[in-house]
Amino acid sequence: MPTYIAMLRGINVSGQKPVKMDQLRRMFEALGFAQVKTYVQSGNVVFQAKKSPVAELSRKIEAGILREFGFDVPVISKTAEEIGSTIQNNPFLKEKAIDLTRLHVTFLSGVPAKAALEKLSAVRAAPDRFHSRATEIYLHCPDGYGRSKLANNILERLLSLRATTRNWKTVNELYRMATE
Repeated sequence: MPTYIAMLRGINVSGQKPVKMDQLRRMFEALGFAQVKTYVQSGNVVFQAKKSPVAELSRKIEAGILREFGFDVPVISKTAEEIGSTIQNNPFLKEKAIDLTRLHVTFLSGVPAKAALEKLSAVRAAPDRFHSRATEIYLHCPDGYGRSKLANNILERLLSLRATTRNWKTVNELYRMATE
């Protein structure tokens, strides 16, 4: 069975949408997924499932969360191979002396329209920089992601897509977990 990574947006943040990881793992297992593992408390789940489109898996997980926990949570799912490709294609890694602790990836629910990317390019976000690639936005935030003008809400509004962001360490750890 292929390995997938589900990234839940906005759980366990400032006491909002509380989800215990053991309950989340049990819910995933009840949905028929296998080898379920979570990473940190912010909603990262590595699991195996029958080969399925990732959008279909995301909808199934969202419905399960609504039933189990009583609230809507956007979910973006990726295959292990897609996460590997995301890591391999990060354009910021070509820069010498890049601070890896200031790198993030925003995962999108689809490919943004060209006009939406043009709107995003017009945002004055310095010193933050970004590169877009298919369903990812690579971010470099020298002052920290918490101060970025390229946060999820802005990206969702400009791109008309769902978005969830993970720091570079988390992206790499999820890939490690999915391929071990």
